[in-house]
Order: sequence, then C-alpha cells, then structure tokens
Amino acid sequence: MAPKRPRGAGAFPKAVESPAPGRPDPDALYAALDLGTNSCRMLIAQPKGSGFHVVDSFSKSVQLGAGLERTGRLSRSSMSRTVQALRICQQKLKRNKVKRMRLIATEACRRAKNARDFIRQVKRETGLTLEIIQPEEEARLAVISCAPLVSTKTEQLLVVDIGGGSTELVWIDISSVPRRDRPSAIMRLHAGFHPAESPFPAAKVVDWISVPLGVATLRDQFHDVEDDAARFALMSWFFEENLADFAPYKDEQAREGFQIVGTSGTVTTVAASHLGLKRYDRTKVDGLRMTSDQIDKVIRGYLELGPQGRRRDPRIGEDRQALIMSGSAILQALLRLWPTDRLSVADRGLREGLLYAQMSADGVLEDGPF
Repeated sequence: MAPKRPRGAGAFPKAVESPAPGRPDPDALYAALDLGTNSCRMLIAQPKGSGFHVVDSFSKSVQLGAGLERTGRLSRSSMSRTVQALRICQQKLKRNKVKRMRLIATEACRRAKNARDFIRQVKRETGLTLEIIQPEEEARLAVISCAPLVSTKTEQLLVVDIGGGSTELVWIDISSVPRRDRPSAIMRLHAGFHPAESPFPAAKVVDWISVPLGVATLRDQFHDVEDDAARFALMSWFFEENLADFAPYKDEQAREGFQIVGTSGTVTTVAASHLGLKRYDRTKVDGLRMTSDQIDKVIRGYLELGPQGRRRDPRIGEDRQALIMSGSAILQALLRLWPTDRLSVADRGLREGLLYAQMSADGVLEDGPF
C-alpha cells in the first residue's frame, strides 16, 4: 500500500504535508530521500500491515542537473538550490527524530565531475550524508515500488522508470510464480536481481538497462531543434536507438499476459490529461490502466497545443511543461516497440522503493496482499 496524497493544483504530483494524527514513535519511523537530476523528494513513514503510513514528506524541483549536459559539472546555482531544499529535509528528519534512513542521489551525481565535492558540501552545510547509488539499484528500487500494481494475470512484466537524467527498464518473467504470489515475488527482488536460492518461486529478471537519457537530459540533447514536431520525433528515435542492447528489444510480445508499469511524472501527467482532471488526484491516477491508443491520443494533443499551449495547460502544470515532450518521446518509443493494453500508471518511485526495501530487510512488514 502506497501513501495517499491530497489533491493539489496542477498535474504534477504534490507531496503530502499533513502529519499523521498523534506523534508516532520515532523508533518506528523510516525515511527515504531521492535526489534526482530534476527533483529532491523525501518521505518519512511508519510500517503499517504490508505497506506503510506517511508521516511527513517533501518534494521540490531543484534542477540539480541544469547545464550538466553541456559542462559535465553541477553548477553553483544548482547546488545552492539543492542545499536549500536539503536543509528543509534535514529539519523534518530532526523534528521527527528519524533514526533509520537512506538518502540517495542518482544520475546527475553519477555523471558530474564535481559530485564528490557537492556531497561533501551537503554534509558540511546540512549534516546529511548522501549516497550515490548505481543504476542497478536504482532500477531495483523502481521495480519493488511498483509491486502492488502487478496483476496476478501478468506473466511478462516491463517496469519503466523515466527519471530526469536516466531511464531504467527491467524485464521480469513471473510465469513460473503462482498467480497470487506474483506481487510478493516482485517485492522479494529488493535483495537483488539475482538473489540466492529461495524456498519461494522466484521472479526472473530477463534483462535490465539504464539508458542515460531522462526527461531533462534528452531535452538538452535536442534543445537547438526549433521545430516542435521535428524535435519530438528526433527525441523518440534517439531514445529507441539507445535500447538496442536491451535483450527483449527485438522480441515480439503477445499482449496476453504482458504488462508495462510506468513510473514517472511523465506517465502520471499523461494519465491526468487522459482523465481530463482539472486538479491532480492521485487516487484516480495511481494504478490506472491505459492503452497505447489512449496514450498516443494524449501525446498528439500535446503536439497540437504547441509550446505556448502546453505552458497554459493546467493539466500539465508549471513544473512539468518544459519536460513533458521529452518524457512523451520516451513513452512513445516504448509503446512503439511493445504496444500494450495493460500499461499501469504508478504514482510512486524510488522513495517508496527505499522504504519497502528498508522495512522488508528489517522484517517489519506483514505478509499478505498489498
């Protein structure tokens, strides 16, 4: 069970800011912070049944990777914005007296020449110790965060996490797992994509790939192309070219028993546009299933709006309008390769995966349905 969020303006998911009733026991709290190329996000939660209850949260667009594609370095202004956001996170952690936490950084810090200097600056100015994780762990966290959305009818699963600086794809075969155990088998991947022998039927990771192109980095690659439609087509083609090493790339996949789960601001924004939401509502978006045709219709609508129209569209939102076409180009490339009637929209990501992984490792989650 993932945390529920209140309605917020715009189509970009807003974080929960209201605390849980009563003061929770600090010994029962866990925190997860995800510092990406575009955003800084944190959740503080306590275990509840087979899921968790959110106590506090934070989300802000910090654009840490702004200019990284051009210079190979994190800029002074980007680092300053990010440190300011991390100070707020540190205050929330201190106020809630959180002891168990994982604070991670992803693609921007993996690529930047001055990332280690930045990590030291964060430690010096906020007291927080950021850990730069490798692409495989990032992919693994995205997968387990989506476990509750896996259908018991699914036999072949593709999990796609479209980030700001990279996109992770993981192909999983769960055909040998009993139907009712399939979501739990996905959750057990927190121990690794190739875990040791287990008494339980295991989910088999057929292949995974981390493409160093996300919504921000792909946009930056083609920023000099002036024509909107041409830029979109080039971005989609270029992303597909980068999938050539992914084992299932050339496989034809039957729609029966095949499911894609997409987790990102792009996917949730497309879902909100499809539903015609005036205000973002997580309860209507998370777990929604969309067909290739429905997604294609939304993307064609974005192209018809043009840059000015997208900027004014309340369903897209201020935080997402500059990135929605690069994200849509990635999404369209994936659906061109693997058309499906079972794309599940996940309003969840690395933070949820970090919480599940910590709680599972500590044995504080109950067995049973999510």
